[in-house]
Formats: sequence, C-alpha cells, structure tokens
Amino acid sequence: MDRYAVHKGRGAPSNPAGRFETTQSEAGDDGWGILDEPSPAPETVVLPEAAQIIISRNRSPDIPFAQSINPYRGCEHGCIYCYARPSHAHVSLSPGLDFETRLFFKRDAAALLERALSARAYRCSPIALGANTDPYQPIERRYRVTREILETLSACHHPVTIITKGAAILERDIDLLADMARRRLIAVFISIATLDAELKRTLEPRAAAPEARLSAMRKLAAAGVPVGVMLAPVIPVLTDHELERILAAAAGAGATTAGFAMLRLPHEVNELFKNWLAEHEPLKAAHVLARLRELRGGRDNDPRFGTRLRGEGVYADLFKQRFERARRHNGLNRESELRLDTSQFVKPRTATPQLSFF
Repeated sequence: MDRYAVHKGRGAPSNPAGRFETTQSEAGDDGWGILDEPSPAPETVVLPEAAQIIISRNRSPDIPFAQSINPYRGCEHGCIYCYARPSHAHVSLSPGLDFETRLFFKRDAAALLERALSARAYRCSPIALGANTDPYQPIERRYRVTREILETLSACHHPVTIITKGAAILERDIDLLADMARRRLIAVFISIATLDAELKRTLEPRAAAPEARLSAMRKLAAAGVPVGVMLAPVIPVLTDHELERILAAAAGAGATTAGFAMLRLPHEVNELFKNWLAEHEPLKAAHVLARLRELRGGRDNDPRFGTRLRGEGVYADLFKQRFERARRHNGLNRESELRLDTSQFVKPRTATPQLSFF
C-alpha cells in the first residue's frame, strides 16, 4: 500500500480500479523523484446525474422496505466499510477515493418523484432514504436534494424513513420532519458504529461526531419525531464491545428502537478495509479478519440473504443474545411507535395540457 495515498479527512487509503475496468495504470518513476513526493489531497467534485428513475425497488427478504431513494451517488462521509462503495465501479470510477470525492446529485429528483407517484399503477408503501448512500452527507447543505424529496413526499402525505450519520444538516429540517411526524409519516434512524471519537476519525472521517449524532437524536425526540438507533456496522474486535454503551446512550437521547448489522466486505470493500486495518489498526488486523471469517463460514464475505446482515456461528449467536438483552433493558423495543400510516397518501397534482371534466 502506498503510504502517501492516505489523506487526512479521507477514509480510503487507495484508489484501486473498479472490477469492470479493462485497463490498469501504474505510476512509474520518470527520474525526477515524483514518486517520492506526497500526492496532493483530493478535492470533492460534485456533478449532476441525469437519472431516468428515482425510486429503486427492493426484493431482498432481509431488508425491511420495498422501495428506496438515493439522492446522491457516492458519499463524502468516507466511511471505509461502506457497502455502497462497489457501486462506483458501475460508472467507471474507483470504489476507493473516487467514491468519496467524485459525487453525483440527482438534479431532477423532485420532478422524477412526482412523476413516479402520479403513475396509475403506483401503490403507496414507505420509501427509505439512505439505503445506499447518506441523504444527509455534507453536500446536502448546498444541493438540498433530500429536502426537496421530503417536501414532495410531505405534500402527498407519503410515509418515509431516513437512515443517516448526519447531524447539523438533519437538524436543519426538523421543522419539516416534525410536521410529517404529527401525521405519522416519518421515522428517523441514526447510525452509530462507535462512540470512540478517535476511532471514528479514521473509520468515518467526515461523518458527524458520535456526540453530535446523539444530540440530533435528542432534538428529534423533543420535536416529536420517532427516532431509532442503528448499530451499524458491528466490527468484531474493534467496536463490538461498545454494544451496551451505544444502546444506553441512544435510549438516553430519546431513541425508541434499535437494530444492528454486521460488517460486510463485498467486492472492492474487502481489500480497501484490509488496507485500512493495516494502516490504522495493524496490531488488531489479524484478529478482526479471523473473527469476520468465523461469522462468514470461513470466507471474507457472505452475500446470502438471511446471513449477510447478522452472520452465523457461535460468535454471531452470542452477539444477538447480548443485543436483545441490551435492547430490552434500555426500552428500545417499542417498534409500534415507528409504525407509519400509508392511508393518507394522495397523488401529486401535476400540471397536464388536458383540462379536467370536473
């Protein structure tokens, strides 16, 4: 691993080519000592994406929603473990540094959403925001795609769930979220992998600090917005010991429910995470990987439905028992408070060239 590829404030320690690339490039010494110089810090570049559809459909039996919207492609939070990183390979970009520095926003998201909701065949079910990349990543402050999507859903009385590591930008929208909450149209889940600020600094470099996320929870709960905590991902050896502490802190901040997901290493995330371990946690790397393989039947990753999110084996079973005990102890089993109402949905009133008979 090139030690100069590690940049402060970025998660990926390298920028490997995606799995669909047919050519590879390699730096060469031209005799002027270029390879000995630190590479410049990569800047964030944001471009519009000409999306054709806005709602993604889901048929995975272990995912609790049928449809989702991702306002952005790529994520500036830079979480090294992010299972969405491999999606950047589909646009000929690297799942490494490109994923967190070459970002795309869906410029026509609100218009596309109105069109989708207006379709005769559309049937209302809660839409998940943040299923792939974070809807409240830093660029939302400027581009406001998530805000426009929420305004469209609110106008149609359409239920929505949000999962995010954001804090300050999320708090910007509390007025809108509180209004939707009064109509039982929204539930927010805050994702917390660790309360260790030093570990978070390299694991999730541009995500909100753990205490800022707990503060956002308190403000949401105070405004009447149903809020839960997602312990995700659980990283054996590095973060699994924080389970009880995280759930207690979330309950104290107003959360009413909790969930968890074990670390996954699909496609390019596998090598990126191993490189991160070698750079930031070299003494624990072998132990972390051994425990992960124990969860995955001896493999680095297990993509099977039913086991990919929780793992299997003795360690997985013991962790599930700990989680259920801590969840009950902290009163984080009030799922009914997050139940959303689909009966209020009304299709958007879109302008058409044809006059109505009524």
